[in-house]
Amino acid sequence: MIRPALLVMDLQNAMVGRVEDPHYVRRVAAAIDAARGAGIPVIYVVVGFRPGHPEVSPANKAFGAIPPPAFTTADPGAAIHPDVAPLADDVVITKRRVSAFTGSDLDVVLRATGVDRLVLTGIATSGVVLSTLRQAADLDYRLTVLADGCYDPDPEVHRVLTEKVFPRQADVVGVEDWISGPG
Repeated sequence: MIRPALLVMDLQNAMVGRVEDPHYVRRVAAAIDAARGAGIPVIYVVVGFRPGHPEVSPANKAFGAIPPPAFTTADPGAAIHPDVAPLADDVVITKRRVSAFTGSDLDVVLRATGVDRLVLTGIATSGVVLSTLRQAADLDYRLTVLADGCYDPDPEVHRVLTEKVFPRQADVVGVEDWISGPG
């Protein structure tokens, strides 16, 4: 039996503030509502660090450039955007790297709840979505990517990933198509 979960990845205030598509958050919110209506768990994944960022190596080009206290509990930019905020019973996973799996307990939560299909949304397509998709495929999860539920600051990179790279390992559909029959 296939049991899906919707992953809402890195929709934190700091990231959403950089999104140029004025309808992006609304589409993700519609996917969240559809998932909840179909009894599909919604799992939020956020990047987060301890005060002083002890998890961040200076050798890490991406995270090493983030100054403390960014993405700590003291940073309002680290909060999940209010238009897609989790409900009390939604699971929130904190990751320490780009992939939703690295430095988190996501795989433990998914396996404990019997989830074997992941529906991916997130910012950025070339970051968390790509890294999570690759690792999830290696972990034998079935995958769906909501193409317009993902955002990348480079539209061409987003296009190449969703049209040419992701279809090798995932079903790629639009939010509206997925809403018409979530799963």
